[in-house]
Amino acid sequence: MHSLTPPVRRPRRLRTTPAMRELVAETTLRPADLILPMFLAEGLEQPREIASMPGVHQHTTDSLLRAAHEALDAGVRCVDLFGVPLPEHKDATGSAAGNPEGVLNKGVRALREEFGDDLLIMADTCLDEFTDHGHCGVLSTDRHGATVVDNDATLPLYQEMAVAQARAGAHIVSPSGMMDGQIAAIRAALDTQGFADVAIMAYSAKYASAFFGPFREAVGSSLEGDRRAYQQDPANARESLLEVELDVAEGADFVMVKPALPYLDILCRVADASPVPVVAYQVSGEYAMIQAAGQRGWVDGQQVMMESLLSIRRAGADQILTYFATEAARLLR
Repeated sequence: MHSLTPPVRRPRRLRTTPAMRELVAETTLRPADLILPMFLAEGLEQPREIASMPGVHQHTTDSLLRAAHEALDAGVRCVDLFGVPLPEHKDATGSAAGNPEGVLNKGVRALREEFGDDLLIMADTCLDEFTDHGHCGVLSTDRHGATVVDNDATLPLYQEMAVAQARAGAHIVSPSGMMDGQIAAIRAALDTQGFADVAIMAYSAKYASAFFGPFREAVGSSLEGDRRAYQQDPANARESLLEVELDVAEGADFVMVKPALPYLDILCRVADASPVPVVAYQVSGEYAMIQAAGQRGWVDGQQVMMESLLSIRRAGADQILTYFATEAARLLR
């Protein structure tokens, strides 16, 4: 006699084989979802590995193009370029950032000439790599005599920088300085100069994070102190939604959460609220920890890499900036 009691559901029936698991997978990751951050440095005769980021290099122009070809061959369709100027080319206002012959703009131009529209070229739109003090804007003194970043005096410099990047061939500019009003200012400058087709990826929820440490080595940062007065407080979540809302209203085409893994809760909330694509940046500290643990055999580095990227996608990221982009894309092909 058969029992009329419904059978207990056994979810593991849908986990039995790789084909079954792939069939029912709720989250997918494609090479085209990944964006590769890259560094072009002045004064190098050959690429130089970044000590705190094994496998990541400061590039010469030739090695930059080779690495970009490798990324594209693996299925990565977008790179994000950062410039590393010589110390003597840094000054208080980061003037090399807007110089057509500055390291970043020369790199953007070389990439665009090499790849045309086959590879999306994004440029970092921030002064921190180019200022001798390492901050993301112009410094001034407040009414109490303290040194602060002057938000409004910085905006025209971001406009100049973004237009220079667009002229060099950038498909996307990526303002990362967390200045109030930066997206509206850049959008107005681009449109006025005939670059209405250049997209803006806004670093909307960028936290004042210790996970950025290795990146400072990568770009030769001159920063002393911190950026807590203008980047977001790690204690706060709601204000990230306000930042996203403001950036979208000002014309952002993408919004970003940075870092990624320590802020998956923020990423999930932003993804639920945002009307535009949401990007997450798996930053240098995240990359360095996975690499270090993998090299020591403490974890399976390759599996942790892929699991971390999948978790960022699962939390809601449409695209992921990651130094693992080429390696991960090869595994996904």
